[in-house]
Amino acid sequence: MKKLLLLSVLCIFGCENSNQITITKVEGSKAYENAKLSLKESIITEEGHLFSFDLENYELGIQSPKSFDYQLANSPKGQHIHFIINNGPYSAKYSKDFVHDKWDQTNGNNVVLAFLSRSYHESVKNKNAYFLTQIGGEIADKKDLSKELLFYSRPKGVYKGADTERVLLDFYLINTSLSPDGNKVRATIQDAKFLIDEWAPYYIEGLPKGEISITLELIDSKGDLIDSPFNPSKRTFRLEE
Repeated sequence: MKKLLLLSVLCIFGCENSNQITITKVEGSKAYENAKLSLKESIITEEGHLFSFDLENYELGIQSPKSFDYQLANSPKGQHIHFIINNGPYSAKYSKDFVHDKWDQTNGNNVVLAFLSRSYHESVKNKNAYFLTQIGGEIADKKDLSKELLFYSRPKGVYKGADTERVLLDFYLINTSLSPDGNKVRATIQDAKFLIDEWAPYYIEGLPKGEISITLELIDSKGDLIDSPFNPSKRTFRLEE
């Protein structure tokens, strides 16, 4: 916590119009250490691509328990699955069986990631809470999914009213970990830069209204960008009154 706040202070001297932006670790979520997501079936149908998952120790459609008392943007439909293709914006799936129809499979290989999400969109971070695969394409098109991987999750879309005060920053790591002496995530929010050395959810405060840009980079201990698929991730989202 202190390290992240210090980085925010240091940014005052090197960034324009970003000296109010801070990030703080989210604490107080139920851990779900034993939650598990696994693929049961994946088939092409006339309606689209059917995915059927098995879940253990996790329930979709309920509101996530938490012990913090501040507000984060929350889905009234409850806990769900974040479903991501090629590190694009996720689709929220509230059933373990669904047909994904917004998917152009004519462009070769597709990397599919699914992971469990709390109702306020914080991912469940354990080794059994996600599913990752590749579908379609030639062998030459395949990504090396044994590499250290970072997938973007939040922020996403448009935030209004009280939801703009604290915006969740969350991402998904596979085949890697973060530490003060090892890999880190460099988050650039507008012009403010933060080094994150713990895989955890964070909330962003001090954002101006309007369109916000964010870049997440998985970097090594020397600060160099790690050569892996979908690294870096760049997004925009919007804050409105």
